Amino acid sequence: MNFNLEKLTTSTEVKAAKFQGARSMLSIFGRPNNHSPSTKNNMTEPYVKHQIDEDIATVEFFHPAHNSLPSNLLAKLAETITELGENEAVKVVILKSGGDRTFCAGASFEELINIQDKEEGLRFFSGFANVINAMRKCPKFIIGRVQGKAVGGGVGLASAVDYCMATKFASIKLSELNVGIGPFVVGPAIERKIGVSAMSQIAIRANNFFSPDWAMNKGLYTEIFDDAAALDTAISELAQSLTKYNPNAMVQMKRMFWSGTDHWDELLAERAAISGELVLSEFTKETLKRFA
Repeated sequence: MNFNLEKLTTSTEVKAAKFQGARSMLSIFGRPNNHSPSTKNNMTEPYVKHQIDEDIATVEFFHPAHNSLPSNLLAKLAETITELGENEAVKVVILKSGGDRTFCAGASFEELINIQDKEEGLRFFSGFANVINAMRKCPKFIIGRVQGKAVGGGVGLASAVDYCMATKFASIKLSELNVGIGPFVVGPAIERKIGVSAMSQIAIRANNFFSPDWAMNKGLYTEIFDDAAALDTAISELAQSLTKYNPNAMVQMKRMFWSGTDHWDELLAERAAISGELVLSEFTKETLKRFA
């Protein structure tokens, strides 16, 4: 089964809702990291943007609600990664989020609580499926920059990059069971990266944050740094070194790394449908009311 993501939210709706649900987000995702002052450029508008500098493409996403990702941003993110994969001028891709705190709080809670039928549920949960599949199919190495907490779909993004580097503030949490569903869509990417045992541990302990050291020991993170500045220096050095290697060799290596995942278009669509049905259950709706 193949599918295309449709936009569930217009740009105007995103702007109108961007500060709603802060209490819900804090209840589910925990408070943002307090290791550094708030971003000084007063970012408020959600975005996905990219730039290319000397063979290196940097993709950045941002949302004021802890870098959660509504459907339109997920669609743009998948589209951008696909386009960069096809761009011969790009040899390496860096994936990062804006701000200096949470890396990604997962999917949009505002959209989640407003799902009314199976079709809406499928479109909603297909958002991260499309992004993960775009990252999987991208023939370029993707380096992940995780500066802060990763929750739900954010853990899925960190798992779907080819080399993930983080700060000591980048705790992880799979909170889906906490709201009456499960990490079905992001599960395959996380399982591939850290194994069934570790994935099941964080999925079952849905109220717990797991430390960056735990994540590195399980294979999610490759290196941990004291702060974002040190992280950025290391990522820049790695990206620059990769641009000097044979591009065709890296393409073949990526295919090797992702072998056995050719069925993920269908698998993740099936997983999205499971979540789309669960979110309509009475149990889940009653659970979500507590966070509304």
